[in-house]
Amino acid sequence: MGSSNRLFNRQRTVHEILGGGLVADVMLWRRGNLTMGILLVTLAAWVVFEKSGYTLLSLVSNVLLLLIGILFLWAKSAAILNRPAPPLPELYLSEETVNEMGAFIRAQVNDILSASKDIALGKDARLFFKVAGYLLLISLVGGLTDFLTLGYTSLFVVLTVPALYERYEDYIDSYTILGYRKMQQLYVKFDSKFVNRFRKWILEKQKLS
Repeated sequence: MGSSNRLFNRQRTVHEILGGGLVADVMLWRRGNLTMGILLVTLAAWVVFEKSGYTLLSLVSNVLLLLIGILFLWAKSAAILNRPAPPLPELYLSEETVNEMGAFIRAQVNDILSASKDIALGKDARLFFKVAGYLLLISLVGGLTDFLTLGYTSLFVVLTVPALYERYEDYIDSYTILGYRKMQQLYVKFDSKFVNRFRKWILEKQKLS
């Protein structure tokens, strides 16, 4: 299948788009045992949260309390018995790392604020409908499930959908492109019939005022 018939006219494979490393291998089931292990462990954690009544905060607090307790007793006993202290990595954030994280967060926030301004001023109707659709979808999903179930479901989707797409990408790409072209035609009709009329009505109101 030629690149012109691929989604977004992409030249790279799914594995390359996902980074081509361990994460891509896990997501595409190139390391099936590891992927299955992640799914099973996550499923077990979800069952523990759902059935035991533990919350994420309480479980994390208990695990951290147990961890620092073990390390504290280990360090004290090592000092008394003249043994080496527990091996710990260097817990330090460099100024360069913090600056890079800050710059990345600032760029993302500025992009969101710029897009929000365009939507609020009615400059980008396509972006408005796209954002409205996403927010409506999030609202519907949030009303049907809780955060933990949503998290496990999201992980399940991440570890299954890319692999299924890679396996059946020829069929998926062809049908998706066909559907996208039809949606474009519908959007052009909708824009010409309703959005342009609404813009003209706003301009007329502004002229009259």
